Amino acid sequence: MSTGSGADSAPAPTAHDTQPTPDTPADPVERKSSMFSSLKVRNYRLFFIGQVVSNTGTWMQRIAQDWLVLSLTGSATAVGVTTALQFLPMLLFGLYGGVLVDRLPKRPTLLVTQTSMAITGLALAVLTLTGHVEVWHVYVAAFAVGLATVVDNPARQSFVSEMVGPDQLQNAVSLNSANFQSARMIGPAVAGVLITGVGTGWAFLFNGLSYVAPLAGLLLMRPRELHPVQRAPRGKGQLREGLSYVAGRPELIWPIVLVGFIGTFAFNFPVYLSAFVDDVFHAGAGTYSLFNTLMAVGSVTGALLAARRGTARMRLLAAAALVFGAVEIVAAVTPSLWLFALLMIPLGIFGMTVNVTANTGIQMATDPEMRGRVMALYMMVFLGGSPVGAPIVGWITDTYGARVGLATGGAVAALAALTIGLIVARAGGLRLSVGWHHGHPRVRFVPRERREELATAA
Repeated sequence: MSTGSGADSAPAPTAHDTQPTPDTPADPVERKSSMFSSLKVRNYRLFFIGQVVSNTGTWMQRIAQDWLVLSLTGSATAVGVTTALQFLPMLLFGLYGGVLVDRLPKRPTLLVTQTSMAITGLALAVLTLTGHVEVWHVYVAAFAVGLATVVDNPARQSFVSEMVGPDQLQNAVSLNSANFQSARMIGPAVAGVLITGVGTGWAFLFNGLSYVAPLAGLLLMRPRELHPVQRAPRGKGQLREGLSYVAGRPELIWPIVLVGFIGTFAFNFPVYLSAFVDDVFHAGAGTYSLFNTLMAVGSVTGALLAARRGTARMRLLAAAALVFGAVEIVAAVTPSLWLFALLMIPLGIFGMTVNVTANTGIQMATDPEMRGRVMALYMMVFLGGSPVGAPIVGWITDTYGARVGLATGGAVAALAALTIGLIVARAGGLRLSVGWHHGHPRVRFVPRERREELATAA
């Protein structure tokens, strides 16, 4: 995701000065904002429009890439290897990318990274359209995009605050997610038409050309309207400094640990969905695109609700992760194609709620000069876990079936959410309370003293 004249950015909210609990907001100021308020900022508006086009191309390439690998190899494991190669650089070099981002000016950096990804897409298009593509070409292209992402992802994450300032940060992050997921509705649908009609190469070509839009948006921005952030000077120990910064703040470390588990095992949808299409429902590229499109409908809904909500609570993060895992388990045992497809909508809603809540909570709790390194660690854990998780769940899926693979991912997500939620609640002096409210069962966390009062009253 990505992110105008002004003084230096205001200090991040001091959420890191308090112990996190399920009721502690990452942003201590609770408010509901206009759903599209950050779009009033010209620089962010240019960025947003450019990303609409580019994100559509990105989703088209993702669908085409997964389907091309599956067509060339007939293996869900090979799809998992492709996903792993795309995110392996983030796992290996993500923290160093964050150090670079804290040192470098964000807009010129993004011009370089976006251009490199455009070239990669165009090269893959040429190979495919000329009939010379082999699976190792796709592997190399995926790894090259991953290398650019090492710097591009934390740069775009950090650039959000420079475009909109601290007051609009959470709204802008949520709209970025809605932007990306809206493209996810369009991209797979267009990719499905292109793949079945003229082949995967045209999807790669569209993606390569789509980078013209964000590059133009970056060039048209007014630098004087950006909110400058003091860049970190070159020096030794900056990587260690970033890790120590996160380790000393529970409101940062626990969300990162949680999304690490979910990103590694539960978010491997290229593996899960391609296997369900091919092995369970015996369908084609159109059904694969449908599943992705319906999930995107839910994701957009989740992102827009987050933009409207105006707060990012640890309680909400843990609850959304728990429900997300439970819905995955239900989807894994669903016998009907159409019921499975409909479950993609709540999967998208709760998956995006996890993503946006963790992202905004971490950004709001991080000092501006550390944001590149912290967001690099977040993205390294969230995306970089795929090189570990994708081959594992690919092997489980190939060996025991798509249903077992998806259920395993959901079980890991639910167990991680429940465990971390209880740990954070205990650290905040909370206890689980089970009771009745207006004739209905209610489960909630309450302060220990309040729980003792309830027990005494009972």
